Amino acid sequence: MTTLQQLKYVIEVANRRSINEAAKRLFITQPSLSNAIKDLEEEIQISIFERSNKGITLSKEGVEFLSYARQVVEQAELLESRYLNAKPSPQHFSVSTQHYAFAVNAFVSLIQEFGLDEYEFALRETKTHEIIEDVQTLRSEIGILYLNEFNEKVINKMLKSANLQFNSLFKAKPHVFISVKNPLASQSIVTIEQLEEYPYLSFDQGEYNSFHFSEEILSTISHKKSIRVTDRATLFNLLIGLNGYTISTGVLNADLNGNEIIPVPLDCEETIHVGWISHKNTMLTKLGAAYVEALKQAISK
Repeated sequence: MTTLQQLKYVIEVANRRSINEAAKRLFITQPSLSNAIKDLEEEIQISIFERSNKGITLSKEGVEFLSYARQVVEQAELLESRYLNAKPSPQHFSVSTQHYAFAVNAFVSLIQEFGLDEYEFALRETKTHEIIEDVQTLRSEIGILYLNEFNEKVINKMLKSANLQFNSLFKAKPHVFISVKNPLASQSIVTIEQLEEYPYLSFDQGEYNSFHFSEEILSTISHKKSIRVTDRATLFNLLIGLNGYTISTGVLNADLNGNEIIPVPLDCEETIHVGWISHKNTMLTKLGAAYVEALKQAISK
């Protein structure tokens, strides 16, 4: 019979992506943990993990099993803390996102509300393909990305294949982020033609540097000056230092990004549809649901 301890073992291995690291955290030997996982897999007649030279990852069946395991363990801990005065286990939550300030704001709000003495949260600002992969393998419970007319066919096909669903947050008209000292900063709207002489900044997508995975719309347009970066701080420094620009939603947070960068509407018929992705047919954890609410609050400010 499956025990609560076995479920906790599975969760820890999934969080660490390593039997060895999970065993250290659980204060048991690696062979003991491996045998416990193997016994569980034999009992339920599925392979929860796939083992390879690259390490250990969740199988397709393991992803579904893990979602149920987390719900069971969460409910058991609620019972223990309610009736046995047990100390809650450290909380775990992870989100993978494109480079949006509102996602960071929501993450801060989540920790302020739910962060206890012990927690282990992760915020991964990463590449579009990795966001989908992270949520598919439950490395992250939630992913944040955008769809538009150009990329939605490709992205939706990937989401369907990964058994993920897209949940709408908001739709926005395109804006450019530029320095307040940029000559275009005083305009009420800018055109693509007016931007030609300025460096175009975009986020690098690594080996998946396809137009469809770009974080910026109009990705097929060629630029005289183009710079790819991997993080938001660098991009914003270059916006200021080089009078560059990037294309985004127009949702900007002065607390995080300061007052040196402003959004200006772009003369364009495109629409950016930002949303969060999650597994189909699985309930969000308490922290996952709270983060979605924090996202809604962050974009309404």
